[in-house]
Amino acid sequence: MDSTDLAPFSPPGTDEYAAACAAFQLAAPVDPAGAFTARSVGDVVRAVTTARRAGLPLRVHTTGHAMGRSAPVTGALLLRPLIDAPVRVDPATRTARIPAGKRWSDVLPEAVAHGLTAAHGSSATVGAVGYLLNGGISFYGRRFGVAANLVRSITLVTAAGEVVVTSAAAHPELFWALRGGGGGFGVVVEVEVALVPMHRVVTGMAVWDAAGAATAGPAWQRWAETAPREVTSSLRLLNVPPLPTVPPALAGRRILVLDGAVAAESPAELERAEKVAAEMLAALPAPEFSTWAPAGPETLPMTHMDPVEPIPFRSDTLLLRSLPEAGWAALLDAAGRTELLAVELRQLGGAFAEPAPDGGAFQRVEAPLLYWACGLPGERTEADLAAVRAALAPYATGLTAPTFADHFTQPQRTYDERTRARVERIRHDVDPAGLFAGDVAAIRDH
Repeated sequence: MDSTDLAPFSPPGTDEYAAACAAFQLAAPVDPAGAFTARSVGDVVRAVTTARRAGLPLRVHTTGHAMGRSAPVTGALLLRPLIDAPVRVDPATRTARIPAGKRWSDVLPEAVAHGLTAAHGSSATVGAVGYLLNGGISFYGRRFGVAANLVRSITLVTAAGEVVVTSAAAHPELFWALRGGGGGFGVVVEVEVALVPMHRVVTGMAVWDAAGAATAGPAWQRWAETAPREVTSSLRLLNVPPLPTVPPALAGRRILVLDGAVAAESPAELERAEKVAAEMLAALPAPEFSTWAPAGPETLPMTHMDPVEPIPFRSDTLLLRSLPEAGWAALLDAAGRTELLAVELRQLGGAFAEPAPDGGAFQRVEAPLLYWACGLPGERTEADLAAVRAALAPYATGLTAPTFADHFTQPQRTYDERTRARVERIRHDVDPAGLFAGDVAAIRDH
Protein backbone atom coordinates (compact mmCIF):
# COMPACT_ATOMS: atom_id res chain seq x y z
CA MET A 1 0.00 0.00 0.00
CA ASP A 2 1.31 3.45 -0.91
CA SER A 3 2.36 5.54 2.12
CA THR A 4 0.02 8.32 1.01
CA ASP A 5 -2.89 5.95 1.69
CA LEU A 6 -1.78 5.75 5.33
CA ALA A 7 -2.02 9.47 6.12
CA PRO A 8 -1.81 10.81 8.83
CA PHE A 9 0.77 8.11 9.70
CA SER A 10 4.36 9.05 8.80
CA PRO A 11 6.73 6.49 7.25
CA PRO A 12 10.03 5.29 8.74
CA GLY A 13 12.94 7.68 8.35
CA THR A 14 10.95 10.84 9.06
CA ASP A 15 11.21 13.09 12.11
CA GLU A 16 7.51 12.65 12.75
CA TYR A 17 7.91 8.87 12.79
CA ALA A 18 10.82 9.05 15.24
CA ALA A 19 8.93 11.38 17.58
CA ALA A 20 5.86 9.15 17.64
CA CYS A 21 7.97 6.03 18.29
CA ALA A 22 10.04 7.47 21.15
CA ALA A 23 9.64 5.28 24.23
CA PHE A 24 11.02 5.28 27.77
CA GLN A 25 11.78 1.54 27.61
CA LEU A 26 14.71 1.51 25.18
CA ALA A 27 15.07 -2.28 25.24
CA ALA A 28 11.76 -2.87 23.43
CA PRO A 29 11.90 -2.86 19.60
CA VAL A 30 9.62 -0.23 18.07
CA ASP A 31 9.51 -0.48 14.26
CA PRO A 32 5.94 0.05 13.03
CA ALA A 33 4.94 0.45 9.39
CA GLY A 34 3.91 4.02 10.16
CA ALA A 35 3.59 6.23 13.22
CA PHE A 36 1.53 9.28 14.16
CA THR A 37 1.25 11.63 17.13
CA ALA A 38 -2.38 12.64 17.69
CA ARG A 39 -2.91 16.08 19.21
CA SER A 40 -6.71 16.03 19.31
CA VAL A 41 -9.59 13.60 19.58
CA GLY A 42 -10.26 14.28 15.89
CA ASP A 43 -6.71 13.16 15.10
CA VAL A 44 -7.35 9.92 16.96
CA VAL A 45 -10.57 9.28 15.01
CA ARG A 46 -8.69 9.85 11.74
CA ALA A 47 -5.94 7.47 12.77
CA VAL A 48 -8.34 4.72 13.80
CA THR A 49 -10.31 5.11 10.55
CA THR A 50 -7.12 4.91 8.46
CA ALA A 51 -5.89 1.77 10.22
CA ARG A 52 -9.26 0.05 9.91
CA ARG A 53 -9.58 0.84 6.19
CA ALA A 54 -5.98 -0.25 5.53
CA GLY A 55 -6.56 -3.54 7.33
CA LEU A 56 -3.51 -2.95 9.54
CA PRO A 57 -3.34 -3.51 13.28
CA LEU A 58 -3.18 -0.36 15.39
CA ARG A 59 -0.93 -0.11 18.44
CA VAL A 60 -1.14 2.68 21.02
CA HIS A 61 1.40 4.13 23.45
CA THR A 62 2.15 7.44 25.17
CA THR A 63 5.30 7.44 27.31
CA GLY A 64 6.38 3.91 26.41
CA HIS A 65 7.28 2.79 29.94
CA ALA A 66 5.42 -0.49 29.34
CA MET A 67 6.35 -0.87 25.67
CA GLY A 68 7.71 -4.37 26.25
CA ARG A 69 4.63 -5.67 28.03
CA SER A 70 2.73 -6.58 24.86
CA ALA A 71 4.02 -8.08 21.60
CA PRO A 72 6.67 -6.18 19.58
CA VAL A 73 5.39 -3.31 17.45
CA THR A 74 6.29 -4.65 14.01
CA GLY A 75 4.21 -4.32 10.85
CA ALA A 76 1.48 -2.41 12.64
CA LEU A 77 0.61 1.27 12.72
CA LEU A 78 1.60 3.09 15.92
CA LEU A 79 -0.50 5.87 17.43
CA ARG A 80 0.79 8.16 20.15
CA PRO A 81 -2.06 10.24 21.64
CA LEU A 82 -0.67 13.44 23.18
CA ILE A 83 -3.83 15.48 23.43
CA ASP A 84 -3.28 19.25 23.46
CA ALA A 85 -5.57 20.04 26.38
CA PRO A 86 -4.87 20.97 30.00
CA VAL A 87 -5.37 18.90 33.11
CA ARG A 88 -8.59 20.26 34.65
CA VAL A 89 -9.06 19.99 38.41
CA ASP A 90 -12.46 20.60 39.98
CA PRO A 91 -11.85 21.26 43.69
CA ALA A 92 -15.57 21.12 44.44
CA THR A 93 -15.96 17.54 43.25
CA ARG A 94 -12.32 16.63 43.99
CA THR A 95 -11.78 15.26 40.50
CA ALA A 96 -9.29 15.77 37.69
CA ARG A 97 -9.80 15.33 33.96
CA ILE A 98 -6.56 14.04 32.48
CA PRO A 99 -6.04 14.03 28.69
CA ALA A 100 -4.10 11.18 27.13
CA GLY A 101 -0.36 11.77 27.09
CA LYS A 102 -0.14 13.68 30.36
CA ARG A 103 2.36 12.45 32.91
CA TRP A 104 1.95 12.56 36.66
CA SER A 105 4.32 15.54 36.61
CA ASP A 106 1.57 17.39 34.69
CA VAL A 107 -1.20 16.33 37.07
CA LEU A 108 0.27 16.78 40.55
CA PRO A 109 0.92 20.56 40.48
CA GLU A 110 -2.70 21.15 39.47
CA ALA A 111 -4.03 18.92 42.25
CA VAL A 112 -1.65 20.08 45.00
CA ALA A 113 -2.65 23.70 44.37
CA HIS A 114 -6.06 22.76 45.84
CA GLY A 115 -4.78 20.66 48.75
CA LEU A 116 -5.42 17.46 46.80
CA THR A 117 -3.38 14.68 45.24
CA ALA A 118 -3.85 11.55 43.15
CA ALA A 119 -3.02 7.93 43.91
CA HIS A 120 -0.07 8.20 41.52
CA GLY A 121 2.88 5.87 41.06
CA SER A 122 6.45 6.21 42.27
CA SER A 123 7.61 8.01 39.12
CA ALA A 124 6.46 11.40 37.85
CA THR A 125 7.42 10.54 34.26
CA VAL A 126 4.89 7.71 33.88
CA GLY A 127 1.78 8.41 31.80
CA ALA A 128 -1.18 8.97 34.10
CA VAL A 129 -3.79 7.37 31.82
CA GLY A 130 -1.86 4.14 31.20
CA TYR A 131 -1.06 3.82 34.89
CA LEU A 132 -4.73 4.17 35.85
CA LEU A 133 -5.99 1.80 33.16
CA ASN A 134 -3.55 -0.84 34.40
CA GLY A 135 -4.62 -0.69 38.03
CA GLY A 136 -2.01 1.51 39.70
CA ILE A 137 0.01 0.56 42.81
CA SER A 138 0.61 3.78 44.74
CA PHE A 139 2.44 4.77 47.91
CA TYR A 140 -1.05 5.88 49.00
CA GLY A 141 -2.49 2.46 48.13
CA ARG A 142 -2.77 0.94 51.59
CA ARG A 143 -5.00 3.90 52.45
CA PHE A 144 -7.00 4.30 49.22
CA GLY A 145 -6.64 0.98 47.37
CA VAL A 146 -5.82 0.25 43.74
CA ALA A 147 -5.72 3.55 41.85
CA ALA A 148 -8.08 2.35 39.09
CA ASN A 149 -10.87 2.23 41.67
CA LEU A 150 -10.73 6.03 41.83
CA VAL A 151 -11.46 6.45 38.10
CA ARG A 152 -14.86 8.04 37.52
CA SER A 153 -15.13 8.10 33.72
CA ILE A 154 -13.12 7.08 30.66
CA THR A 155 -13.49 8.55 27.18
CA LEU A 156 -12.24 6.46 24.28
CA VAL A 157 -12.35 6.13 20.51
CA THR A 158 -13.53 2.66 19.53
CA ALA A 159 -12.47 0.56 16.56
CA ALA A 160 -15.53 1.90 14.74
CA GLY A 161 -14.21 5.45 15.14
CA GLU A 162 -16.87 6.42 17.66
CA VAL A 163 -16.13 8.62 20.69
CA VAL A 164 -17.65 6.90 23.73
CA VAL A 165 -17.79 8.16 27.31
CA THR A 166 -17.94 5.31 29.83
CA SER A 167 -18.74 5.41 33.54
CA ALA A 168 -20.68 3.50 36.17
CA ALA A 169 -23.83 4.92 34.58
CA ALA A 170 -22.86 4.87 30.87
CA HIS A 171 -21.58 1.68 29.22
CA PRO A 172 -20.83 0.20 32.66
CA GLU A 173 -19.57 -3.15 31.31
CA LEU A 174 -16.96 -1.45 29.12
CA PHE A 175 -16.07 0.89 31.98
CA TRP A 176 -15.49 -2.16 34.20
CA ALA A 177 -13.26 -3.88 31.62
CA LEU A 178 -11.20 -0.79 30.83
CA ARG A 179 -10.00 -0.60 34.44
CA GLY A 180 -7.40 -3.33 34.52
CA GLY A 181 -8.72 -5.53 31.72
CA GLY A 182 -5.42 -5.59 29.86
CA GLY A 183 -5.99 -3.20 26.94
CA GLY A 184 -7.26 -3.68 23.42
CA PHE A 185 -10.59 -1.87 23.81
CA GLY A 186 -9.82 1.33 21.88
CA VAL A 187 -7.83 4.53 22.24
CA VAL A 188 -8.45 6.25 25.56
CA VAL A 189 -8.31 10.03 25.12
CA GLU A 190 -9.32 11.22 28.61
CA VAL A 191 -9.77 9.87 32.12
CA GLU A 192 -11.65 11.50 34.98
CA VAL A 193 -10.25 10.44 38.36
CA ALA A 194 -11.17 11.19 41.96
CA LEU A 195 -8.53 13.08 43.93
CA VAL A 196 -7.90 12.77 47.65
CA PRO A 197 -7.13 15.45 50.26
CA MET A 198 -3.47 15.53 51.26
CA HIS A 199 -1.85 18.06 53.58
CA ARG A 200 1.62 16.53 53.91
CA VAL A 201 3.39 13.21 53.57
CA VAL A 202 6.11 11.84 55.80
CA THR A 203 8.54 10.36 53.31
CA GLY A 204 12.20 9.73 52.67
CA MET A 205 14.72 6.93 52.67
CA ALA A 206 16.65 5.00 55.32
CA VAL A 207 19.89 3.32 54.25
CA TRP A 208 21.83 0.29 55.54
CA ASP A 209 24.72 -1.64 54.09
CA ALA A 210 23.32 -4.66 52.23
CA ALA A 211 24.96 -6.95 54.78
CA GLY A 212 22.28 -5.87 57.22
CA ALA A 213 19.42 -7.15 55.05
CA ALA A 214 19.28 -10.52 56.84
CA THR A 215 18.19 -8.73 60.01
CA ALA A 216 16.40 -5.67 58.62
CA GLY A 217 14.34 -7.54 56.00
CA PRO A 218 12.44 -9.90 58.32
CA ALA A 219 12.05 -7.10 60.89
CA TRP A 220 10.46 -4.88 58.23
CA GLN A 221 8.07 -7.65 57.21
CA ARG A 222 6.99 -8.27 60.82
CA TRP A 223 6.29 -4.57 61.25
CA ALA A 224 4.54 -4.28 57.88
CA GLU A 225 2.08 -7.07 58.61
CA THR A 226 0.29 -5.01 61.29
CA ALA A 227 1.19 -1.49 60.14
CA PRO A 228 -1.43 1.30 59.99
CA ARG A 229 -2.94 1.64 56.56
CA GLU A 230 -1.79 5.24 56.06
CA VAL A 231 1.74 3.94 55.41
CA THR A 232 2.97 2.15 52.29
CA SER A 233 6.66 1.27 52.13
CA SER A 234 9.25 -0.38 49.90
CA LEU A 235 12.41 -2.29 50.84
CA ARG A 236 15.06 -2.55 48.13
CA LEU A 237 18.52 -3.97 47.63
CA LEU A 238 20.30 -1.57 45.28
CA ASN A 239 23.56 -1.90 43.39
CA VAL A 240 24.51 1.77 43.20
CA PRO A 241 26.70 2.59 40.19
CA PRO A 242 29.85 4.68 40.77
CA LEU A 243 28.57 7.73 38.95
CA PRO A 244 29.48 11.40 39.58
CA THR A 245 25.82 12.17 40.23
CA VAL A 246 25.64 9.65 43.10
CA PRO A 247 26.61 10.77 46.64
CA PRO A 248 30.12 9.49 47.40
CA ALA A 249 28.89 7.66 50.50
CA LEU A 250 26.67 5.47 48.29
CA ALA A 251 28.52 5.24 44.96
CA GLY A 252 29.72 1.78 44.02
CA ARG A 253 28.03 0.09 46.98
CA ARG A 254 25.31 -2.48 47.52
CA ILE A 255 22.83 -1.00 49.97
CA LEU A 256 19.45 -1.69 51.53
CA VAL A 257 16.93 1.16 51.23
CA LEU A 258 13.56 1.66 52.95
CA ASP A 259 11.35 4.32 51.38
CA GLY A 260 7.66 5.08 50.88
CA ALA A 261 5.17 7.42 52.49
CA VAL A 262 2.87 7.99 55.45
CA ALA A 263 -0.17 10.04 54.46
CA ALA A 264 -1.33 13.02 56.53
CA GLU A 265 -4.57 14.06 54.88
CA SER A 266 -5.09 17.04 57.20
CA PRO A 267 -2.91 19.18 59.50
CA ALA A 268 -4.37 17.32 62.50
CA GLU A 269 -3.00 14.01 61.18
CA LEU A 270 0.61 15.11 60.67
CA GLU A 271 1.76 14.31 64.22
CA ARG A 272 0.35 10.78 63.94
CA ALA A 273 2.04 10.31 60.54
CA GLU A 274 5.39 11.31 62.03
CA LYS A 275 4.84 8.86 64.88
CA VAL A 276 4.04 6.01 62.44
CA ALA A 277 7.24 6.67 60.49
CA ALA A 278 9.26 6.77 63.72
CA GLU A 279 7.75 3.48 64.89
CA MET A 280 8.59 1.87 61.57
CA LEU A 281 12.23 2.91 61.79
CA ALA A 282 12.42 1.89 65.46
CA ALA A 283 11.32 -1.64 64.51
CA LEU A 284 14.44 -2.06 62.37
CA PRO A 285 18.17 -1.87 63.18
CA ALA A 286 19.54 1.67 63.27
CA PRO A 287 20.27 2.82 59.69
CA GLU A 288 23.43 4.56 58.50
CA PHE A 289 21.21 7.55 57.87
CA SER A 290 17.56 8.46 57.30
CA THR A 291 15.88 11.32 55.46
CA TRP A 292 12.32 10.45 56.54
CA ALA A 293 10.56 13.76 57.32
CA PRO A 294 7.38 15.71 56.53
CA ALA A 295 7.20 17.07 52.99
CA GLY A 296 4.72 18.39 50.48
CA PRO A 297 2.84 15.71 48.50
CA GLU A 298 4.36 17.04 45.29
CA THR A 299 7.75 15.67 46.43
CA LEU A 300 6.63 12.05 46.75
CA PRO A 301 7.52 10.99 43.15
CA MET A 302 11.17 11.82 43.90
CA THR A 303 11.33 9.53 46.95
CA HIS A 304 11.83 6.28 45.03
CA MET A 305 14.61 7.73 42.83
CA ASP A 306 13.21 6.25 39.61
CA PRO A 307 15.11 7.24 36.44
CA VAL A 308 13.80 10.32 34.67
CA GLU A 309 15.46 9.70 31.29
CA PRO A 310 14.69 6.80 28.92
CA ILE A 311 16.77 3.69 29.64
CA PRO A 312 17.00 0.07 28.48
CA PHE A 313 16.08 -2.42 31.20
CA ARG A 314 14.74 -5.90 31.86
CA SER A 315 12.71 -6.71 34.92
CA ASP A 316 10.61 -9.38 36.59
CA THR A 317 7.75 -9.31 39.07
CA LEU A 318 5.67 -11.57 41.31
CA LEU A 319 2.98 -11.20 43.94
CA LEU A 320 4.11 -13.07 47.07
CA ARG A 321 2.79 -14.56 50.23
CA SER A 322 4.62 -13.63 53.44
CA LEU A 323 8.17 -14.93 53.49
CA PRO A 324 9.18 -17.32 56.27
CA GLU A 325 12.74 -17.33 57.58
CA ALA A 326 13.77 -19.81 54.88
CA GLY A 327 12.22 -17.56 52.23
CA TRP A 328 14.25 -14.55 53.33
CA ALA A 329 17.40 -16.65 53.35
CA ALA A 330 16.71 -17.93 49.83
CA LEU A 331 15.90 -14.46 48.51
CA LEU A 332 18.94 -12.77 50.01
CA ASP A 333 21.27 -15.56 48.93
CA ALA A 334 20.01 -15.46 45.34
CA ALA A 335 19.94 -11.64 45.16
CA GLY A 336 23.40 -11.41 46.68
CA ARG A 337 24.86 -13.45 43.84
CA THR A 338 23.42 -11.19 41.12
CA GLU A 339 24.39 -7.98 39.41
CA LEU A 340 20.80 -6.71 39.36
CA LEU A 341 20.39 -2.99 39.85
CA ALA A 342 17.40 -3.36 42.17
CA VAL A 343 15.58 -6.13 44.04
CA GLU A 344 12.43 -4.76 45.69
CA LEU A 345 9.67 -5.90 48.01
CA ARG A 346 6.75 -3.50 48.28
CA GLN A 347 4.33 -3.52 51.19
CA LEU A 348 0.72 -4.25 50.21
CA GLY A 349 -2.25 -5.15 52.41
CA GLY A 350 -4.65 -2.58 53.85
CA ALA A 351 -7.01 -1.11 51.24
CA PHE A 352 -5.07 -2.84 48.46
CA ALA A 353 -6.62 -6.14 49.56
CA GLU A 354 -10.20 -4.94 49.86
CA PRO A 355 -12.75 -5.41 47.04
CA ALA A 356 -14.26 -2.21 45.68
CA PRO A 357 -18.05 -2.24 45.19
CA ASP A 358 -17.66 -0.22 41.97
CA GLY A 359 -14.19 -1.52 41.01
CA GLY A 360 -12.99 -2.71 37.63
CA ALA A 361 -11.48 -5.91 36.29
CA PHE A 362 -8.37 -5.37 38.43
CA GLN A 363 -9.57 -3.88 41.69
CA ARG A 364 -7.54 -5.42 44.51
CA VAL A 365 -4.35 -7.28 45.39
CA GLU A 366 -4.72 -9.90 48.08
CA ALA A 367 -0.99 -10.71 48.40
CA PRO A 368 0.91 -8.92 51.19
CA LEU A 369 4.09 -8.39 49.15
CA LEU A 370 4.98 -7.33 45.61
CA TYR A 371 8.38 -8.37 44.26
CA TRP A 372 10.12 -6.50 41.43
CA ALA A 373 13.70 -6.59 40.21
CA CYS A 374 15.55 -5.07 37.27
CA GLY A 375 18.89 -4.95 35.50
CA LEU A 376 20.44 -3.88 32.23
CA PRO A 377 19.50 -6.05 29.22
CA GLY A 378 21.77 -9.03 28.61
CA GLU A 379 22.33 -12.70 29.32
CA ARG A 380 23.63 -12.04 32.83
CA THR A 381 20.49 -10.13 33.80
CA GLU A 382 18.23 -12.84 32.35
CA ALA A 383 20.07 -15.47 34.41
CA ASP A 384 19.98 -13.29 37.53
CA LEU A 385 16.24 -12.65 37.22
CA ALA A 386 15.62 -16.37 36.70
CA ALA A 387 17.67 -17.23 39.80
CA VAL A 388 15.74 -14.85 42.06
CA ARG A 389 12.42 -16.01 40.58
CA ALA A 390 13.37 -19.62 41.35
CA ALA A 391 14.22 -18.71 44.95
CA LEU A 392 10.84 -17.03 45.39
CA ALA A 393 8.77 -19.61 43.49
CA PRO A 394 7.54 -21.44 46.62
CA TYR A 395 5.97 -18.19 47.87
CA ALA A 396 4.48 -16.89 44.60
CA THR A 397 0.71 -16.52 44.33
CA GLY A 398 0.63 -17.06 40.56
CA LEU A 399 -0.62 -13.52 39.95
CA THR A 400 1.04 -10.20 39.10
CA ALA A 401 0.21 -6.49 39.31
CA PRO A 402 -0.25 -5.16 35.74
CA THR A 403 1.86 -1.99 35.93
CA PHE A 404 4.94 -3.94 37.03
CA ALA A 405 4.98 -6.47 34.17
CA ASP A 406 7.75 -5.58 31.72
CA HIS A 407 7.91 -8.20 28.98
CA PHE A 408 5.30 -10.07 26.95
CA THR A 409 7.06 -13.42 27.51
CA GLN A 410 6.74 -13.16 31.30
CA PRO A 411 3.91 -14.58 33.38
CA GLN A 412 1.45 -11.74 33.89
CA ARG A 413 -1.86 -13.19 35.00
CA THR A 414 -3.76 -10.55 36.97
CA TYR A 415 -7.20 -12.09 37.48
CA ASP A 416 -9.06 -15.39 37.58
CA GLU A 417 -10.65 -17.30 34.69
CA ARG A 418 -14.12 -15.98 35.34
CA THR A 419 -12.90 -12.39 35.12
CA ARG A 420 -10.84 -13.24 32.06
CA ALA A 421 -13.85 -14.65 30.23
CA ARG A 422 -15.90 -11.54 30.99
CA VAL A 423 -13.08 -9.26 29.82
CA GLU A 424 -12.63 -11.21 26.58
CA ARG A 425 -16.35 -11.06 25.81
CA ILE A 426 -16.44 -7.29 26.26
CA ARG A 427 -13.26 -6.84 24.25
CA HIS A 428 -14.72 -8.84 21.35
CA ASP A 429 -17.96 -6.85 21.49
CA VAL A 430 -16.17 -3.51 21.20
CA ASP A 431 -13.43 -4.64 18.75
CA PRO A 432 -14.72 -7.72 16.89
CA ALA A 433 -12.09 -7.53 14.12
CA GLY A 434 -9.21 -7.24 16.60
CA LEU A 435 -7.89 -3.87 15.40
CA PHE A 436 -6.28 -3.32 18.82
CA ALA A 437 -5.46 -6.99 19.55
CA GLY A 438 -1.71 -6.33 19.58
CA ASP A 439 -2.12 -4.12 22.64
CA VAL A 440 -3.73 -6.87 24.71
CA ALA A 441 -1.46 -7.95 27.56
CA ALA A 442 -0.52 -11.60 27.21
CA ILE A 443 -1.78 -13.85 30.01
CA ARG A 444 0.82 -16.47 30.84
CA ASP A 445 0.98 -18.58 33.98
CA HIS A 446 4.59 -19.71 33.65
